[in-house]
Amino acid sequence: MNFFAEVLIAIFGGSGFAALPTDWRQVVMIAVACVLLYMGIGKGFEPLLLVPIAFGMLLANLPLTGLFNPPDAASHSVGFMWVLYQGVQYAIYPSIIFMGIGAMTDFGPLLANPMSLLLGAAAQLGIFTAFLLALVLGFTPAEAAAIGVIGGADGPTAILTASKLASRLMPAIAIAAYSYMALIPMIQPPLMKTLTTKEARKVKMSQLRVVSKTEKIIFPIAVTIFVILLIPDTAPLIGMLMLGNLFRECGVTERLSDTAQNALINIVTIPLGLSVGFKATYDSFLTVETLSIIALGLTAFLLSTAGGLLFGNVMYVLTGGKVNPLIGSAGVSAVPMAARVSQTVGQKENPSNFLLMHAMGPNVAGVIGSAVAAGFLIKVFGG
Repeated sequence: MNFFAEVLIAIFGGSGFAALPTDWRQVVMIAVACVLLYMGIGKGFEPLLLVPIAFGMLLANLPLTGLFNPPDAASHSVGFMWVLYQGVQYAIYPSIIFMGIGAMTDFGPLLANPMSLLLGAAAQLGIFTAFLLALVLGFTPAEAAAIGVIGGADGPTAILTASKLASRLMPAIAIAAYSYMALIPMIQPPLMKTLTTKEARKVKMSQLRVVSKTEKIIFPIAVTIFVILLIPDTAPLIGMLMLGNLFRECGVTERLSDTAQNALINIVTIPLGLSVGFKATYDSFLTVETLSIIALGLTAFLLSTAGGLLFGNVMYVLTGGKVNPLIGSAGVSAVPMAARVSQTVGQKENPSNFLLMHAMGPNVAGVIGSAVAAGFLIKVFGG
């Protein structure tokens, strides 16, 4: 009987129950993970991203799992999540996801209305403003640049930039970027209504011209050559984005296009989300520095949205009311979420309004713009 009791005591002593959180921050992080799971599952806020991120965060803050143990030569063992995280550490997952995004993206609206590029450029305002604010708060120039990229609302770009410039801050930057992407339907509409007039929001835009197949094939090749020659550090993102789009448009690689935009991107999203969440441990995440990064990321995202909307107002005036300024908010890089929000807000003001295709122009321009901005910052501060 004593032996049986000793066995039970030994089992309990080595269990996670015996090591339940004693630090309040660990309890807070477990609660935050549960809240994020509720938002993803119960509220439907980008569940494909939020559910794996939140579950990774939950696993990271449970005791004694050993999931993130580095390789141990003596025992020939390694933590499962440590292995998965190498795809984040070396920016493999972001590049693959960009290929999938390219395969899912129709650049036709951008080609039909090249002025959309200006809206995409204006929506990068938050990146450089947050960079300056981060410098004021005492971050190094490289760290400030990585933080600023959150304003592009592009998780893969934020991860790639952080891996090059500030790997120490990558967990906070990645979680901020993906969280704000997931919360776009909540964050953007109030700002859209504040910075535009009711009359402007009702504007119906004329139908876009039909873009030829030849244009769609030449575009990814031309962009790849020009942008990478201009800023070589954009090669991992721009190269994979345009390769995926070429799979989609060339007409002879349907199987590759289907794989890139479905199976492959889904497979990579799982380890990416888990890895990002798993680095959000209580001891590294609940700090003044991390909370500052999250606040700066929100500021950057709001300013990027505002930049697109304000330039949308300018285009509304210059075109004599032919451009609905709501499409400017889609200039952030979150494809196609931001474009859908433009459509939703516009249709509430005018039920006969269909802005989705018009908003896709600045939306895909934002993808290119954030990648170029990130490449520029890596070039300047990565040395």
